[in-house]
Amino acid sequence: MTHTKFAIILFFFLLFAAPAGMRAQVFETSFETQVDDGGSKKSDKKKDKDIIQINWSFFINLGIDITAVLALIFLVYYPAYKNQDYIFTFLIFNLVIFVLTYVLNEVKISMGAAFGLFAVFSMLRYRTAGISIKDMTYLFIVIALGLVGAIRLEYYELAVLDALVIAFAALLECRWIFKRESSQYVRYENIELIVPEKRQQLISDLEKRTGLNIHRVTISKINFLRDTADIKVYYYE
Repeated sequence: MTHTKFAIILFFFLLFAAPAGMRAQVFETSFETQVDDGGSKKSDKKKDKDIIQINWSFFINLGIDITAVLALIFLVYYPAYKNQDYIFTFLIFNLVIFVLTYVLNEVKISMGAAFGLFAVFSMLRYRTAGISIKDMTYLFIVIALGLVGAIRLEYYELAVLDALVIAFAALLECRWIFKRESSQYVRYENIELIVPEKRQQLISDLEKRTGLNIHRVTISKINFLRDTADIKVYYYE
């Protein structure tokens, strides 16, 4: 939770410390042209400037975006799964996507730079022991919130869109609509009960041993040499 507190403190510091109307110049290109009809060279300098306007509109959009992500994480995701491992990832992903989208909306980049940026992102991989589909879904949601937040929308439109996403996610996570099903693997030694005809006896024996409210099982692997079977049990929390 230390990283989360640091990110929140940094955000509010930038929100109140940044001056209104501050402008950041991203790049400036200049070039000289050509030779006239008589063969003499003329110097004609032309400057093409791309300006990013970092004003209060930027910080208001960022505030709405960060508020939406914090609400999604601490009101929907964390109460449902009690998992702190991805909170830092969700916040940083959202912030980086917001900044990149805002900059690319303001700055004209060349085709080579666009392909280079795409190549960099294509090389990024998360080599984890295994991330669940739910965690990947929440990661996609925070990326989408960052993209939407950087678009030039009215403040109330942005707030309504973020609220709809959060409300729908909370509705789907609510136990009143769907029961939350969990699963885990069990190595089972009484392989006489793994036949389909004794499936109910198998479930009863697993419930007695594990204390879980098991409603279905799947046989993943059978080892007749050691008389064991790898079984995936499904239960409601």
